Amino acid sequence: MSAPAKPGPRERLLDAAQKLTYTHGVNVGVDALLREANVARRSLYEHFGGKDGLIAAVLQRSTAEDEADYRRVMQAAGDHPRDRLLAVFDRLAEVVAGPDFHGCRYLAADLALVERDHPAHEIVREYHRRVHQLLEDDLTALGHPRPAHAADQFLLLIDGTLAAGATRPGTDPAAHARELAEQILVTSQGLSLKGG
Repeated sequence: MSAPAKPGPRERLLDAAQKLTYTHGVNVGVDALLREANVARRSLYEHFGGKDGLIAAVLQRSTAEDEADYRRVMQAAGDHPRDRLLAVFDRLAEVVAGPDFHGCRYLAADLALVERDHPAHEIVREYHRRVHQLLEDDLTALGHPRPAHAADQFLLLIDGTLAAGATRPGTDPAAHARELAEQILVTSQGLSLKGG
């Protein structure tokens, strides 16, 4: 039986950057990235054209993983749209309570990358559009009269949960956001808190 193949320089760079840009921010130095990945500087330019390309590739990978997590969580919650929507906040409670939680990768990147034309900004915007659509689809299925507006509100609650989880540990922001999400559903559709 042969040993599993060791990841190549491209994968090692992606792994290192995904880790370090989350724990230390997107302005982490190139030398630190190269050390963590154990690759030569040449590999960075050959595979990504430079640090900006590496950051963009990491965000592409992270957004795909996080979107898949939203879909998995919502699917596991069953068929009722209300349960699926509220399950998002139960998952956020787990994420925020995790020992490796350092806030929202995407908010941090958007704030740190001051160049308006940095490719990271469009990757983050597209990710938010996809998550918004995921929420909007279930709000539509629920019969919400303003599903796009409610999806905007849900995204705001998600962002707020991640920000508060990083800056005010121990405050249980996901539980508070879940209560507000229930109110959005109740107020806008006249649902009882116990179900449709």
